[in-house]
Amino acid sequence: MTVNRGTPPATTRPGPPATGGATAPLQLAVSTLGFLVNFWAWALLGPLGPGIKERLGLSFAAQSLLVAVPVVVGSLGRIPVGALTDRYGARLVFPLVTAATIIPVLTLTVVSSYAALIVTGFFLGIGGTAFAVGVPHVSGWYPPARRGFAIGVFGIGMGGTAIANFTTVRLADAYGDNAPFLLVAVILAAYAVLAFVLLRDAPGRIRPTGSAWRRLAGVGRLTVTWQLCFLYAVGFGGFVAFSVYMPAYLRTTYDLSPADGALRTAGFVVLAVAARPVGGWLSDRLHPVPVLVWCFSGVAALAVVQAFEPRLMPVATIALLGMAILLGAASGAVFALVGKVAPAEQVGAVTGLVGAAGGLGGFVPPLVMGWVYGVQGSYAIGLMLLSDVALAAAVFTAVKMSGLARRAD
Repeated sequence: MTVNRGTPPATTRPGPPATGGATAPLQLAVSTLGFLVNFWAWALLGPLGPGIKERLGLSFAAQSLLVAVPVVVGSLGRIPVGALTDRYGARLVFPLVTAATIIPVLTLTVVSSYAALIVTGFFLGIGGTAFAVGVPHVSGWYPPARRGFAIGVFGIGMGGTAIANFTTVRLADAYGDNAPFLLVAVILAAYAVLAFVLLRDAPGRIRPTGSAWRRLAGVGRLTVTWQLCFLYAVGFGGFVAFSVYMPAYLRTTYDLSPADGALRTAGFVVLAVAARPVGGWLSDRLHPVPVLVWCFSGVAALAVVQAFEPRLMPVATIALLGMAILLGAASGAVFALVGKVAPAEQVGAVTGLVGAAGGLGGFVPPLVMGWVYGVQGSYAIGLMLLSDVALAAAVFTAVKMSGLARRAD
């Protein structure tokens, strides 16, 4: 099967000389730090969701919407931000995205009504667009043979959601409700300055010509873009959905305290983050396609186990943490594939679309889970749907993407 008629093989397509020398690790480290702090801000509402639900008397669906709004905005926002990064470079776009995220974070110190929190959460989604800045920047500094691992290391920035789960409730309990927001705002401001000083665009970076809309339309015509969108929606979307909804899920299913639920969610996130560079490393050595098939198949099996709501916490822990590892590795493998097949001058635009699909994949499940629980009083149906989607992704990867495995990188 010819996957993408419009994209020449990776060995022949034009692009900047991807050799960063000693500067590349610094660019990777600064980009990863930016991803982490922006994702920390992006995930602030998740750990607070159960407490806000109780304080405002919200339904499960309303709580799900509250924590999902930043996810969908951060996801769709990656499309224009990725195109802007292609055009202007990460040195300009990364500090701007970070500085813009400070405003909704500080706004959380003064709002309390549900409507105001929804609006603030909308703008908090800006932090989630940082992903579409870092991936093309890191890709430009590393050659294709090392790009999967480098992007996987950049993916460690997903750990910002773990930091949010580890610290938000504890800081609020110990130092007052506004403490986590003030701390994050200060860290964001410091990083914006650091990024402007240290970030440098890759040597030989190709600045695309024409309008952003024309470039996005061109990327949208690539078959492989939409194939990658689907795979990332399942892999990263599953991770995002669990990271934002798990505190509520654990509270309802296992009667855990908000602090305990947030701590266990942070453990889930840490494992997923650690597995992401492993997925990229395996993809560099084996190829992303077989890595994705095994990861999605494992998620499908473990979701079935969890769908029966095992009341023994050890069983649930194994199932949930196993899914964390596999979803994290799958996320790394998908972007290893992006680095191999996307045209060098369009990596940012492709990243924007694929990243948006991943975030949207995380937006829908919390709403479905909340609605299903409200109607059925059980999460089993939602988890079985996850199993079905993951199995479909495994089959799709094995059958439709197998042509990529035969291509010489």
